[in-house]
Amino acid sequence: MQVIRAARAFDGERIVNGPVAVFVAQGRIVGLEPAGAPVPDGWQVVEHPGATVLPGLFDLHSHLGGDGLDGALDRLPDYSPDRLDAVITDSLRRQLAVGVTVVRDLGDRDWSVLRRRDRAADGTPAPRILAAGPPITSVGGHCWRLGGEAAGPDGLRAAVRERAERGADVVKVMGSGGTMTPGTDVMRCQFTLAELRLIVDEAHAAGLPVTVHAHGLSAVEQALDADADGIEHFTCLTDRGVRISDDLLHRLAVRRIAVCPTLGTNPDVVPPPAVREMLERIGATPEVRFGHVARAHRAGVRIVSGADSGISSGKPHGNLPTAIADLVAGGVAAAEAIASATSVAADATGLGDRKGRLRAGHDADLLLCAGNPLDRIEALTAVTAVMVGGVWADLA
Repeated sequence: MQVIRAARAFDGERIVNGPVAVFVAQGRIVGLEPAGAPVPDGWQVVEHPGATVLPGLFDLHSHLGGDGLDGALDRLPDYSPDRLDAVITDSLRRQLAVGVTVVRDLGDRDWSVLRRRDRAADGTPAPRILAAGPPITSVGGHCWRLGGEAAGPDGLRAAVRERAERGADVVKVMGSGGTMTPGTDVMRCQFTLAELRLIVDEAHAAGLPVTVHAHGLSAVEQALDADADGIEHFTCLTDRGVRISDDLLHRLAVRRIAVCPTLGTNPDVVPPPAVREMLERIGATPEVRFGHVARAHRAGVRIVSGADSGISSGKPHGNLPTAIADLVAGGVAAAEAIASATSVAADATGLGDRKGRLRAGHDADLLLCAGNPLDRIEALTAVTAVMVGGVWADLA
């Protein structure tokens, strides 16, 4: 039983000016009170003067089997089981170090992240894993080497059924091509609308949500038409540049689809030549991209944060705070940007009844950072302590 005292709190939705005290018992938050609230006998008091206490963060687009270096996903088929498990362990460590306490893996190989999720806990604090398994893709489609190729109605049904039987938390579909898979086209859909609807219907019948990788505008629109639950990247590319209409934003907002724009690229890393050429050709600078996402947010689109972490040196694990800062750079208020990785992310994944907020009865997943991230978003990177389920993590 502990009382964590801090200068202020962000409760998942808004700032709570302090000093404040978070009461924790049996792995749950008992209450968020003023720091002067009486402390029962036998409770340990932990002081974090000057710090802000927040709920643990969600990274809703990660690849834990990726080592965060260029070519990461291409190396997965060559890893031994022990090597792959070591990479996943290191990825989780890096995520936890920045305060990520829930990580959603949207593409592994050989169900490795699901197996890691289901391994008996050894008591060491680690992020909770939500896992998709290998993403469903077309034959020779984006990330086909991860093992998720499927074709035809029977093949697509079987792919969804296998994910349900293996206990996946979400079905990931490669709706368009991707820059990291030669021979695929980011501007074009990989499945027909009828095929994508079949996947979504089968998944929903099994109680699973579907999120769709969509760089091309046609793939974004197709995911919306197919009643998908989430859209990853949301780049809205066309041969004439990025096209995002007010009507598209209205439809997304009304449907409450969770859009994860996968911001958070390391600004010091030069993109691969193919990516750089495409971005230059359509004029999609980072600043323009941030502005597009902020516009979607203003239109009422449900924006959640995920960094596509682990896929390259520009997207290492632990880069989620950069994705949040990119929202702020585009014009999203700091509180709403942080909410995209706390309360909004929790609600979008069905975990809002126990995670993502500093609320009595919720899991004691906490992040403490030096300073006030609502005044200066960079403070979110100054992590002083992380708690998972009432247990302090070793960040050394």
